[in-house]
Amino acid sequence: MKILVVGAGATGGYFGARLAQAGRDVTFLVRPRRAAVLRERGLRITGLGEEETLTPRLVTADELSGPYDLVLLSVKATALDGALDDIAPAVGPQTAIVPLLNGMAHLARLGDRFGDKAVLGGVARVITTLNAEGDIVRLAPVAGLTIGEQQGGTSERVEAIAAVLDVAGIDTHRSRDVVGAMWGKWVFISTLAGLTCLMRGTVGDVRAVPGGPGFVAALLAESATVAAAAGHPVRESELDAVTAMLTTEGSPLTASLYRDVTLGAPTEAEQVFGDLVDRARRLSVDTPLLDLITLNLRVHELRTRSAA
Repeated sequence: MKILVVGAGATGGYFGARLAQAGRDVTFLVRPRRAAVLRERGLRITGLGEEETLTPRLVTADELSGPYDLVLLSVKATALDGALDDIAPAVGPQTAIVPLLNGMAHLARLGDRFGDKAVLGGVARVITTLNAEGDIVRLAPVAGLTIGEQQGGTSERVEAIAAVLDVAGIDTHRSRDVVGAMWGKWVFISTLAGLTCLMRGTVGDVRAVPGGPGFVAALLAESATVAAAAGHPVRESELDAVTAMLTTEGSPLTASLYRDVTLGAPTEAEQVFGDLVDRARRLSVDTPLLDLITLNLRVHELRTRSAA
C-alpha cells in the first residue's frame, strides 16, 4: 500500500516513522523548510529513553504526482486549506484519506473537496512535541490510531488499512463508531487544552491548588454534555479515565494548544473551541466555562495576528 503522510511534525512524523521502520511504503509530504531540516538531520525521535534517526522519503507539493492508496493527513487544522490543494494530485478514485486532525469540521471540508466516500474517520492519540531542532520528542508512551467508516460499521478497506497501520509502536484499532471515537477525543482535548490554557499551567499545577480538581470535573462535564446532545455520548468508563489522567498529582501534562499559546503562536482555538461552542448553542447546551476559554483564546489570536 502506497502511503502519503501529510506533515512530518510531532504527530505525522511519529506515526510515519513507525510505519517506515516496519517496512511500509511511506512518503512524507512536507514544506520546503521542513524538508531542509529533515534532509540535514534526518527524522529523529527522542524521549522516554529513545534516540532514533531515520532517513525519510520526502516530497514537496510541487513534486507530488500520481495517486496514493492511503493519505494520512496530520497537519494542524489551521493548515487544512493549504493541505487540500497540496494533496489533490495524490488523491485518485481509489485513494482513502484518513485525517488525524482535532475537532470535527474537517470531515465536511474534505468531503466537499474529494467526496465523502474517500474520507474515513480517524483518531490519533500521541503525546509528542517538536523541539527547537525540529526533532520529535515523546512526552508519554501513548501512541495509537483508530480508524473507521464515517457511516459506521466495518468494511474491507478499513480492515486492509488497519492491517497496514498495525505495526510496532502504533496501537491500531478498527472502530464501528469512529465518529463517536472522534467526539470522545474532542471531549478530552477540549478539557485538557481548556484547563491548561486558561490556568496557564500543567495538569499537576491545576491539581495542586484548591478548586483545581473541581474545575476539571466541571469542564469535562460541559464538553461531555455537548457530545451527548450531538448524539455521541462518551462512555462513563472513558470519562473516568480522563478524570484520572487530568487530576494526577504532579503531572507535567499539557496540551499542544497550550504550548502554542506559551510560544505566542497561532492556535487551533476555533477548530477545538469555537466550533464546539457553536454546536452547543445550536443544541441549546449552556457552556459558560467553554465560552470563557474560547474568549480567552480569541484574545490571544487577536494579539498574535497584531504582532505578526
